[in-house]
Amino acid sequence: MKVLLRRYSIVLTMTLLLGGVIHAPSVNGADAHVVKVSDSQFEAPSAWETVKPSSTMRKAQFAVSRDGISDKGEIVFFYFGPGGAGGTQANVQRWFRQFKEPENKLEATDEKMKVGDTSVTLVKAIGTFLSGSPLGPKTPKPNYALLGAIVEAPKGHIFIKFTGPRDLVDDAEKEFKGMIQSAKVSQ
Repeated sequence: MKVLLRRYSIVLTMTLLLGGVIHAPSVNGADAHVVKVSDSQFEAPSAWETVKPSSTMRKAQFAVSRDGISDKGEIVFFYFGPGGAGGTQANVQRWFRQFKEPENKLEATDEKMKVGDTSVTLVKAIGTFLSGSPLGPKTPKPNYALLGAIVEAPKGHIFIKFTGPRDLVDDAEKEFKGMIQSAKVSQ
């Protein structure tokens, strides 16, 4: 038993040090996925499916599904270190350019909030999302939404992007915002 506990402790420690997702009880007693990115930690709903990140740029990744909606949504965490990937507005514009329509046709919103002492920018856009890797071919996904958060952490921004069918993203928006508000950002 001691050997198993020690191994679990080592795996848990390595997961937290390297960044990633573990399953643990949250502060309110409900099960949650604990996501560690750089020096920050988030609690994601346990109903979200943990997915192995599809590239080394992705620090954590989830699939979100709902009954009656065929496509799954995707939530991805990115972290590039201090100054990496540009500032907040550059990334908001980059996200909006991932749609076929110009920004003024996207039903786009942009709002600021605070989580503790940390500034967070939340964005949402609805339109034809152009799915695919940055330099690869794109698959148009009509009536899709992007819900994003840029957490301006002291050791570098953390970018969290949720894309999927509009109905799914709308339905999971409260969960997504709850995860952002759960952030524990080291100062």
